[in-house]
Amino acid sequence: MQGQILCKASTFIAMTDETFFSATAMPDREWWAALWPDPEGVIRSLGVEPRMTVLDLCCGDGYFTAPLAKIVGGRVYALDIDQGMLEQARMEVERSGATVKKWICADARDLGEHVSEKVGYVLIANTFHGVPDKTGMARAVASILEPGGHFSVVNWHPLPRERTTVLGEPRGPRTNLRMSPDEVCVVVEPAGFVLDQVVELAPYHYGAIFQMVKTA
Repeated sequence: MQGQILCKASTFIAMTDETFFSATAMPDREWWAALWPDPEGVIRSLGVEPRMTVLDLCCGDGYFTAPLAKIVGGRVYALDIDQGMLEQARMEVERSGATVKKWICADARDLGEHVSEKVGYVLIANTFHGVPDKTGMARAVASILEPGGHFSVVNWHPLPRERTTVLGEPRGPRTNLRMSPDEVCVVVEPAGFVLDQVVELAPYHYGAIFQMVKTA
């Protein structure tokens, strides 16, 4: 049996609220699977290894949470602000036969209130482009990372939206919201990180993997 989903009501924000991160709604799972048919392979390419303790930040419906939990043996915190998404993620993890250490329904900017131990790796996929205060988010991540820990930002390449098609339709955030790896560095590194590597995630994404060097 999976752990109970903990929801901090004061930070719960509906996905239709203007204060929710811009252009970060969960896509239809059919095209998500068409884009990345091997989510476990994507996770492994980002350097996630067995026995790591990982936070899946803004985990959505669990497309990456289940393979993360499988790889690290259940040493996963999964956080999202949408309780419905968390419930879908929990069911997906159950179907996979994996387990999650803690489900957290809360604002991603309040990490220190909900993750009680230092973790070795934080993943945020397809959400960072919509975060209003990106450096503030990176500082929140740094506050729960162990020394030398890694923060991985999976983003769409800054291509025109009409060029990033999946199942015959343009997909992903608006063109003006997309960020290059260099632009991600500008907002993440002031929080105490240095870029470790950029991993290409075909066909349209990259993973910018940062290592924490100090707490800013």
